[in-house]
Amino acid sequence: MVLGEREGGQRQAMEQDGSYILRSNATTSDATTMWSMYMQLVRIESAFKSIKSDLAIRPIWHQVQPRVEAHLFVAFMGYCLLAALRKHIEHAAPGLSPRAVLEQLASIQMVDVCLPTSDGRWLIMPRHTEPEAEQSMLLEQLGLELPSQPPPRIRSGSLLLPESAAEQVPTSS
Repeated sequence: MVLGEREGGQRQAMEQDGSYILRSNATTSDATTMWSMYMQLVRIESAFKSIKSDLAIRPIWHQVQPRVEAHLFVAFMGYCLLAALRKHIEHAAPGLSPRAVLEQLASIQMVDVCLPTSDGRWLIMPRHTEPEAEQSMLLEQLGLELPSQPPPRIRSGSLLLPESAAEQVPTSS
């Protein structure tokens, strides 16, 4: 290969860098229509990628039609929420993906603190964990705030607890 040919190939590659070439056997569509159809395909593929990776929804082999429809509905609603989050963070936090936002905020949890009272009832205090400094900054940047801590409530009777938690609850004797 002659040096001039190599430089010419490099120049041609630089001129085409960032360009798309669409090839189709459709003869009835113009370039603008073809491009919009291609971009629609890209968005659909991106949606399926989000459903599989960000939402971790995998194929489940249901045997009954209503369950198939319910699974599709839940997957679609999850994707709608993800798309809404993507749109919300687009201007507020342009460098972050929805997955990054969810990962950052994942440690904020809602818990029920259950304390037995002397008369056999339970004091239940729903509480959310306090956000770390980075989480508070992200919430502020997104224009979101955690709800106020709900008031405590009192319940008589037994609590419905998981087996592991029930073993740790002291019984009154």
